[in-house]
Order: sequence, then structure tokens, then C-alpha cells
Amino acid sequence: MLYIIRHGKTDWNLAHRLQGRTDIPLNDMGREMARNAAAQYADVNFDICFCSPLVRARETAELLLDGRDVPIITDERLVEMSFGIYEGQANTFDDPDCPINVLFWHPDEYKDIPEGAESLEQLFARTGEFLEEKVMPLVEHGKDVLIVGHGAMNSSIVCRVKKIPLKDFWSKGIENCKLMQLI
Repeated sequence: MLYIIRHGKTDWNLAHRLQGRTDIPLNDMGREMARNAAAQYADVNFDICFCSPLVRARETAELLLDGRDVPIITDERLVEMSFGIYEGQANTFDDPDCPINVLFWHPDEYKDIPEGAESLEQLFARTGEFLEEKVMPLVEHGKDVLIVGHGAMNSSIVCRVKKIPLKDFWSKGIENCKLMQLI
């Protein structure tokens, strides 16, 4: 089986600020979400956990798997999508001319990448390589794999595994601390 989960809440989530690769920790609500997820998914088997190296994902993985004998392995390819110069900006949706909004409203039209931001092609390339290299061989051998990550990064994995078109990139709604089984 293959499962994914998004990290718990952060102060930036609550303030509607784009986090991207900015390394923001969980807040108390996020820690509680991860502990609640640990209880909710206690009966779900995980043989291995791959995790983004960002602290909000690592801490979620640690709290979720506390007391279990499940290795947590970080991989740079699971870091959140970079939003470039828009990281840290709050309420971008309030500015209809903000170019990063295209990613959220019309992902299939996200072509004019803002300075320092990552394209969807780059995101899909690195997460696809990770899936092929690390995850699929384990799943094919009957292992239960958990990926702890982020909204956009997890969405790229969901789209790839479920063969969802780019225009529907956000359609599965990657909620904080909600486990999703993909395979």
C-alpha cells in the first residue's frame, strides 16, 4: 500500500501565508493534529516512512509514528514546491493580479514562473523520480509505505499515481493530517 499525509498546521497556515520551502515549524494545533492522527490511524500498518526534510513534516512524522518501530527517512525530493519571491506573502488571493495565483486557480496554465519559484514540470520530475526509485519497488514487494509531506508536493504524487490531469491538480484536497491511501 502507498499512503500520503500532509503535515499538521503551522502559524503560517493560519495566517494564509505561502510557506513553500520556508522551514516553518508546527504550532500547538499542528502538534495536536499529528497526535490525533496517530490515534486515528494506529491500526494502519506502515513498514517505512519517507518524509520531507522540512521541520513541519518531520515533526508530524515523528508524532504520528511515536511508539512504532517505523523508520523515518527524509528525502530532499519531498520538500514542498518553491513559491520563490512569494514565499511568506499572506492572502495572495486578495490580489487578483498576483502571478502565483495561476498555480492555484488554473494549474494547467501556470507557465510564467515567478522569480525563484519551481515549475510544475520540475515538481513532477523530482517526485516522479522519487516514486520510481524509492516507493514503487517497495510497494511491489508488498510493503506499506507512508509519505509525509506538503500540499503541492503531495498533490503531484496523487496526480501521478491516480493519473489526474494537471487542470485538476488540487482536486483531491490535501488536508492537514488526513491520511490518503493511493495504492
